[in-house]
Amino acid sequence: MYPSTIHACINGNDHWDEAAPLITKTMADAGYDCALAGKFHLSSAMAHEPELRPKDDGYGRFWYSHAPHQGIGKGNQYTDWLESIGQDYKKLKEKYGYIPAKWHQTTWCADRAIEFMREKHSGPWLCSVNIYDPHGPFDPPQEYVDRFDIESLPEPLFRESDLAAQQRLAGIMFQSKARRPVYPGAKLTLAKYWAQIELIDRNVGRMLEALEETGQRENTVVIFTSDHGEMAGDHGLNKKGCRFYEGLVRVPLIFSWPGRFMAGVRSDALVELLDITPTLLELAGLPVPDTMQGKSLLPILTGKADPGHHRDFVRCEYYEVLQGPRSYATMLRTRQYKLVNYHGHEHGELFDLKKDPHEFENRWDNPDYAAVRFDLMKKSFDALAFSVDIGPKRVGRY
Repeated sequence: MYPSTIHACINGNDHWDEAAPLITKTMADAGYDCALAGKFHLSSAMAHEPELRPKDDGYGRFWYSHAPHQGIGKGNQYTDWLESIGQDYKKLKEKYGYIPAKWHQTTWCADRAIEFMREKHSGPWLCSVNIYDPHGPFDPPQEYVDRFDIESLPEPLFRESDLAAQQRLAGIMFQSKARRPVYPGAKLTLAKYWAQIELIDRNVGRMLEALEETGQRENTVVIFTSDHGEMAGDHGLNKKGCRFYEGLVRVPLIFSWPGRFMAGVRSDALVELLDITPTLLELAGLPVPDTMQGKSLLPILTGKADPGHHRDFVRCEYYEVLQGPRSYATMLRTRQYKLVNYHGHEHGELFDLKKDPHEFENRWDNPDYAAVRFDLMKKSFDALAFSVDIGPKRVGRY
């Protein structure tokens, strides 16, 4: 469900107020053995170290570590593990400037998942591998950075007009101030970001190898995705916040199930992270509650539907904030257009992605796009109204 439905998904809330059933609890009740390695983040890791878990999240195994550097000595099981093998997170950072790959949190998360996969299970299982990277601070192992020819990397997407565009949105939260990219630092940041992703790729490969070695690959669904992207200098911004550029909201989504899902299919259909949950329920043979706003991807994955279309448009919400001014915004994106409403603020954004794929030209006030803006505003308002209408009163129905 969308944040506007649940009213509980806030970056910085000190606890999860049991606003809705969790998919892992639903799967556990159906007989799945559930495990987590890494971050959970239904509540803030900074308000409590470790964060407070829900009353029943369905996880029977819970190897918790939010940011590798948070909660040291206070429930960060990754840094506890480092200590158990005679290593110290802070001393390793002081010595190298980074954590070597064999002791990295990314590797640790994969190790815990592999440990869980190799256990004897009496029934089906589900494992959430919630790696903290790719995320600031950008400090991957140096050997992964060294793989890149930094000078040959692309420059961030930036025009001088970006500075004025971001100034108009100065009252809306973002984790950095807009500035001109400075070289070679801007390319080095990108190299470090990609290096973190390469380390993740390496460990995803290790997990797939473990599935093969244990004879489980053919009956295991693998889903690879992320919660958000990183600006990495695009439009003069770094980190994330209340903006909806493609670099932030367009995240990877890969499904794999040998022999059951279509192999090698690349789809440019518009889909949402909400669509993963009903897909999981259908795979498990469980009913999809009316309260769920996602739409199962199973027809596309099994070749029963056109892989080129899933939704006419997708939505994204930025709901509340950890720091800075209170910000709430919604995005509606079709194949050609993207509309962003910063609620409570005069300025918004309208991008023609066909003519302007890098989102430099804001058509919000362009009279030639008045009809497009009106149509998208109506669609966005209807979608938000229907999202709210499902209501907390119905959330607990199933």
